[in-house]
Amino acid sequence: MYDVIIVGGGPAGLTAAIYTGRAKLKTLVLEAAILGGNAGQTDQIDNYPGFPFGINGADLMENFAKQAERFGATFKMEKVLHIEALPECKRVITSQGEYLSRSVIIAVGARRRELEVEGEREYLGRGVSYCATCDGAFFQNCKVAVVGGGDSAVKEALYLADIASRVYLIHRREGFRANKTAVDKLRANDRIELKLNKIVQRIEGNDVAMQNLVLKDVKSGEEEILQVEGLFVSIGMVAAADFLEDLLATENGYILTNNNMETSVPGIFAAGDIRVKNARQVATAVGDGALAGIAVTEYLQE
Repeated sequence: MYDVIIVGGGPAGLTAAIYTGRAKLKTLVLEAAILGGNAGQTDQIDNYPGFPFGINGADLMENFAKQAERFGATFKMEKVLHIEALPECKRVITSQGEYLSRSVIIAVGARRRELEVEGEREYLGRGVSYCATCDGAFFQNCKVAVVGGGDSAVKEALYLADIASRVYLIHRREGFRANKTAVDKLRANDRIELKLNKIVQRIEGNDVAMQNLVLKDVKSGEEEILQVEGLFVSIGMVAAADFLEDLLATENGYILTNNNMETSVPGIFAAGDIRVKNARQVATAVGDGALAGIAVTEYLQE
């Protein structure tokens, strides 16, 4: 029986683990993929306080994890499949077993949105990726494409321009949601070519890897074949809490909480990007994690 199980090892989950560990609560952190979440896959984080010249996301998250471990938190790499709220405790069912806990903090964050086009799933890991900093090195001196028009898409295109021979940025509109400074850098980079007012219709390839993108012009309807070896999808995020199965009150898949990170079920808390909130940044996730850790401690004392 754990005092608290934290589902998700991103900035919010790791911060919560630091607080619950310091409170001498028996803490288990369950992470399905990579400690650090999306932040751990970010090449450079420039807006987290305390690092005036920025810091590599993986390095920052490694420090978070070491700090939580120092205070006694245990980590297990297991995917959570379901959570049950029992009268006496909470049961957390994972891909490898089940655990009991007096409380739960859900900090699974959000995951990358998919294009949902033909060939996307087929060529995942064989040309299709959702993280340039994770997979960009595999495309040295290759032609690649990035889909999206926000900050993350522009950053990934600029990052890949230092690795690939050519980067095509595909965006369904002419204007960008990304900040103007980044867009100016994008337009000034001679390795990046813009494909505006276009969408990916399908992804084609052979038995080994993807080879082409079929693009469609949203105004004329004309199709264009673009030869690339890699496609990086960066079109936003969606909530990663589909395993909850109507356990908690949600809005568009994100969990509703009060200011103390309490959900609609007593003893279950939520923190970070999985919450209904206005901003999703490392700094706001850390704040949520701290509040959740404090709230769990008070809940268990009561």
